[in-house]
Amino acid sequence: MTPPTPSAAAPLEATDESIEKSPSPSTHKGSESRSPGRLAWNRFKRDRTGVISAYVVIFFFAIALGAPLIAKLYGKDPYTTYASKQPELLNAFAYPAGPNGGISSDFWFGVEPQLGRDVFTFLLYAIRTSLGIALAATVLTVVVGVVIGVTAGYLGGKTDYLVGRIIDILLSFPSTLFFIAFMPVVYGLFVAPDENIPTSLRAAGLIIVLSAFGWASIARLLRGQVLGLREREFVEAAKVTGASPRRIVFKELLPNLWTPIIIQSTLMLPAFVTAEAGLAFLGVGMIDPTPDWGVMIQRGAQFYTEDLTFMLFPGLSMVIFVLAFNLLGDSVRDALDPKSKR
Repeated sequence: MTPPTPSAAAPLEATDESIEKSPSPSTHKGSESRSPGRLAWNRFKRDRTGVISAYVVIFFFAIALGAPLIAKLYGKDPYTTYASKQPELLNAFAYPAGPNGGISSDFWFGVEPQLGRDVFTFLLYAIRTSLGIALAATVLTVVVGVVIGVTAGYLGGKTDYLVGRIIDILLSFPSTLFFIAFMPVVYGLFVAPDENIPTSLRAAGLIIVLSAFGWASIARLLRGQVLGLREREFVEAAKVTGASPRRIVFKELLPNLWTPIIIQSTLMLPAFVTAEAGLAFLGVGMIDPTPDWGVMIQRGAQFYTEDLTFMLFPGLSMVIFVLAFNLLGDSVRDALDPKSKR
C-alpha cells in the first residue's frame, strides 16, 4: 500500500481543522434562542429608567386591584363622612383641625375639608376608577383601530379611500371640545334629563367616547404598515399557495404589527388617564361622590388656598403615574425598535 500523497492529505487536514472550528450544537442552540422578543427584553432590562418606570406602573395597578383589601385592612372606606362622627376633625370653618390636612395615625393622608372623608381610601378608589376606565378605553381603542386599519390597508381601493377620509375627519376634530360636547349627548340617549345618571353609565359613556375619538391614530398607522407589508414576498407567497385572507391577516400581517401596536398602546393609556381626569374636573365625567382622580383634583381646587393637602396627594400621584407610563412607553419603543432610540 502506497502512502498518501501530500496533495491528498491536505484536504483531510483542512477538513479536520474545519471540524475543530465548527460551532458546537450548543452554540447553534444559543444563537437560535436569541429571538426578537428575547433581544427586545434584554435591551429593556438594560434600560434603568424603563425598569424603574415599570415597577412604578405595576405598583399603581397593584393598588388599583387591591384597593378594597387595602381599605378593609386600613379600617375605613371612601364614602363615610367621619367628621359627622368625630366633629373635632374639622374646625369652625370646616377645614381639617389637625396640621397638614389632618394627617395622623388614624388618617394617613388627612381628611377632606367640609365632608371629612378619609383621603387615603378615597385616593385608593380614585386610582382604581381612573385606571379602570383608561385601561378599558385603551383596549377597546386598540381593538377597533387594529381591525379598521388592517382591513383598510389589506383591501385597499374604495374601502381604503373611505376609511382614510373618515380618519382624516376624526383627526381634525378638537378632541377635548368634542368630549365635552358629546358626553351629555351620550347620557341623554339612555337617561332622561331630569334623572340622575348612574355611575356605570358615566363610566361606559367615557369609555365609548374616548374610544370613538381615539382609534383613528392607531388605525392610520397600521393602515400604512399594512400597505407596505401586503406587497412583500411572504404575503405574495401565501396568496400563491391559496391561503385565505383570514390566514394572511392573522398569520402573515399581524405578527409583523405587534411592535407598533404595543408602542401605541403604552403611549395611549396615560393620555386617556389625563383625558378622563380632565372630563371629571370639568364635571362631564365621573362626579362626586364617586372616587376619581379628576374629582379629587376638582374638589381640591376649591380648598387649596386654605388646605393644599387634599389636592396634593391626587395631583402628585397622577403626575407620577403618567410620567412613569410615558417613560415606560419610550423604553418599550426603544427596546422593540432600536433605530428609534432617543
